[in-house]
Amino acid sequence: MSRHDSYPLFDMKQAKVPDDLCPVATEVSPMLPGDWRSMRPVVNRDKCVKCAVCWLYCPVQCVEEKAAWFDFNLKTCKGCGICANECPQRAITMIPEAT
Repeated sequence: MSRHDSYPLFDMKQAKVPDDLCPVATEVSPMLPGDWRSMRPVVNRDKCVKCAVCWLYCPVQCVEEKAAWFDFNLKTCKGCGICANECPQRAITMIPEAT
């Protein structure tokens, strides 16, 4: 095959997937990111000006809009601290997760 020839398109009907292909990836885990978090964000409502920077930078989109501030869905928050780091008002602090 020369470098200018195209490869045939992938055909799902003819594809053969092994039966023992990574069984861990085929089982749905009930665990959420909040289950293994060690630090959690807390919003100081007096400082929050609702600029949405935390919402913009959150990698898992766990920031939820409230009437006068933003809050976090702690089920999906993984505790990375990006929101606290990026908040221009320093309205978000990371505190240790209670055991």
